[in-house]
Amino acid sequence: MLSHVGSYLLSGIDALPCEVEVDLDDTVLDRSPLVVGLPDAAVKESVERVRSALTNCGYAFGRGKLLVNLAPADVRKEGPSYDLPMAMGLLMGQGVITAPKRGSGLPVRRPRLARSAAP
Repeated sequence: MLSHVGSYLLSGIDALPCEVEVDLDDTVLDRSPLVVGLPDAAVKESVERVRSALTNCGYAFGRGKLLVNLAPADVRKEGPSYDLPMAMGLLMGQGVITAPKRGSGLPVRRPRLARSAAP
C-alpha cells in the first residue's frame, strides 16, 4: 500500500515542499524500516516514534517492510517534523483516514506517544 502526503522541509528560513511517500508491503515480513531521501538521525528515529504513537492509539502499525521516501532526495531532512506525515501516510495506506484535499494545508504538528498531537 502506497500513500503520498504533502509536507515541507526547512532550508535556512525557507519552507520548501516535500513529498512523503509511505509504502508498507505486508507480503515481506521484515521489521527493519528504511527511510530514504537524505534523512538525519532524528528523521530515521521518526519511524519508532510513529510506531509507538499509533500502537498507543489503538491502530495497527503493520508487520511488513516499511519504506519511507522523502523527496526531493538532494536536500537534507532534519528534525521530527516528518513524524505526522509518516503517521498520516501509514493510516491512509491502511484506509483509516482519507487523503487531505489539495490546498487544505500541510501537517505541521508531531504526534505524541500518548494519544494526542503536540504543536
